Amino acid sequence: MRHFWSLDDVQLANTWLTIGSFDGVHRGHQRVVRELAAGALKNGAPAVVLTFYPHPATVLRGYDYPFYLTTPEEKAALLGNLGIDIVITHPFNVNVAKTSARDFMTTLHRHLNIQHLQVGHDFALGKDRQGDAEALKELGKGLGYTLKRTEPLIAGDDIVSSSRVRFLLGAGQVDEAAQLLGRNYSVAGKIELGDRRGVTLGFPTANLSTWSEQAIPAAGVYVCRAEVRDQTWGAVANIGVRPTFESKSVPARVEAHLLDFEGDIYGESLRLEFLSRLRGEQRFPDVEALVTQIRLDSQKARQILAS
Repeated sequence: MRHFWSLDDVQLANTWLTIGSFDGVHRGHQRVVRELAAGALKNGAPAVVLTFYPHPATVLRGYDYPFYLTTPEEKAALLGNLGIDIVITHPFNVNVAKTSARDFMTTLHRHLNIQHLQVGHDFALGKDRQGDAEALKELGKGLGYTLKRTEPLIAGDDIVSSSRVRFLLGAGQVDEAAQLLGRNYSVAGKIELGDRRGVTLGFPTANLSTWSEQAIPAAGVYVCRAEVRDQTWGAVANIGVRPTFESKSVPARVEAHLLDFEGDIYGESLRLEFLSRLRGEQRFPDVEALVTQIRLDSQKARQILAS
């Protein structure tokens, strides 16, 4: 898979293309992408995804909270694993938003020579979202591409969507979010030096510096898998402000105690994969009560990991 950071850097021929934000690359996205990749392979054509950064919602609606489910690099890697040959992460701004569907598709066709366009069930592009599936199909008659719309994926009573995954993460329901994603939700970052309080308690923790724009699950204690130095460890992670020790308002932290791990990993990269939520974050009357609960959390985590 090749990853480009602007449409301007790409000149291709006879592509099979899909367009979208694809944040999280959830199971609904996967349905679209797999259909595209299979058709492209059958027709000997490159399978191409055009996506955007920043996410159009952050530009058009001003979202400024931790929003993203995947970094652009993670998204491209996930798409590549689904059979995509080329990912183009094009910069999105107000000028792109103001471009008409006709002008945008004409530009795309000039760079990609589109043979086939695959779109999601509710896809639309261009100024005022005028380029819906029917409009794009009509444009294809002049530009020389065919179009197919993929049916939505339903889970329970709702359509699988990135916004639904964000809602579940915000509620701490990481196991339900995993069902929509088709994998466990994860965050990654560098391990930074903390106050080493976990060491004094007998439960050293890795303090993870995550991407500030990425969504993290609700405050609480989670069973996780931690990947560091190409090895995987069971872990208990705490997300929150540590109310037993902090009396002032502080930013939420992501801390993980790696079960049975010994060693110094400060400065290393770590990926934390969330399996299930054990409990919400709470304030304990004293350190002894906290340590007792951490032991119980670790025992429960081991049981879940073993099962």
